[in-house]
Amino acid sequence: MKALSANNALLFIALMTTLLFAAQSNAFVSPSTLRSSQAIVASKTNAPCRPYSTFDATASVFQTRRPQSSSSSLQMSIFDGVKAPIQSYVDIWTPMFHQAMDMGLAPDFLIHWGHGAAMASVLLSMGVIGAYMGWQIRLGNGEEVNSLTLGETIRQAHPKIIGGAFFFFLLGGQGGLVLLDTQGQDILQSPHAVTALLSVVLLTIQAILPKLFATENGQVARDVHAYLGSATMVALFAHLATGVNLGLSF
Repeated sequence: MKALSANNALLFIALMTTLLFAAQSNAFVSPSTLRSSQAIVASKTNAPCRPYSTFDATASVFQTRRPQSSSSSLQMSIFDGVKAPIQSYVDIWTPMFHQAMDMGLAPDFLIHWGHGAAMASVLLSMGVIGAYMGWQIRLGNGEEVNSLTLGETIRQAHPKIIGGAFFFFLLGGQGGLVLLDTQGQDILQSPHAVTALLSVVLLTIQAILPKLFATENGQVARDVHAYLGSATMVALFAHLATGVNLGLSF
């Protein structure tokens, strides 16, 4: 019972943390709020308030708000020690993408949305399937074989699929930094970078926990792995939301 309570508390903290990052990036803004904001801005600037379109209703879900100084300071403090070396690494690849753009080999749309499309496809396929398999194992169905496991049991396929997703996330994250810099944007300066760090930390913890399954605290490790895995998926979807928000901001 104590272990279950601790797991529930851990899940609650993780969920609240990820939702806080999503809220900080203003990823969920209602159309009515945007209309009110437009009216206020128009009244203060004596500018006409343009008609509210269907596109505005869609885009407003990811409307960007000017970052507050406190959140900017938090992001700067998190990445202070690593920004310079990461920027040096990014600078190695950026000229190649500029050259590809000049030659017409990389259209602007692909440079702008290619990273997001690739990472979303990994999350919505490998990430979701891997999380589903994890809970199937917990529910006692780990020895089953289905069309998603390609001849292996769910227990065998789960770490391979999630491990593959983690690999693609790490690889794609590097591409995201390079493409952001290619477009003249500052790296590691947005809530998207913060949710990326949170997701990587959670995935790393998830990769370590199975090593403890065979120990005397193995059941606790399994419980934490299951609930923290669900919290990790919440963090990844928050990362998706802040990524769309970032893409729409420039």
